[in-house]
Amino acid sequence: MRLIDLLREKLELTGTKEGCGKGECGACTVLIDNQAVCSCLILCAQVAGRSIVTIEGAEKMRETALLQQTFAETGAIQCGFCTPGMILSAAALLKTVRRPTRAQIKKHIAGNLCRCTGYTKILDAVEAAALKLETAKPK
Repeated sequence: MRLIDLLREKLELTGTKEGCGKGECGACTVLIDNQAVCSCLILCAQVAGRSIVTIEGAEKMRETALLQQTFAETGAIQCGFCTPGMILSAAALLKTVRRPTRAQIKKHIAGNLCRCTGYTKILDAVEAAALKLETAKPK
């Protein structure tokens, strides 16, 4: 069984979306050991004993909470289909690079397709979240 099928069908964690089923669109992105991974390409047996975070569980991460806020503030959310995967991919970046350049952000979210926004607002949202992370005091 693929990880996406387990998440959506058995665990009812439907924030993870299936777009292409080939690992090309990023809608099914989850974090496995803090790395953004397409869950449509992963078998459940491959993740035994590993940390898996979906958009539903990501609210506990500072990076994700700030990204959700800045996506809303900047208008980076349109239809919302790509948003969970986009946020998790950006969160993985912000976990390792606190102040990424626009080029780094583009490279890191390159595996996530959005047909609505044109990416400018998404890039703005990630930059704004990075700035907030840098200036905010850790909880």
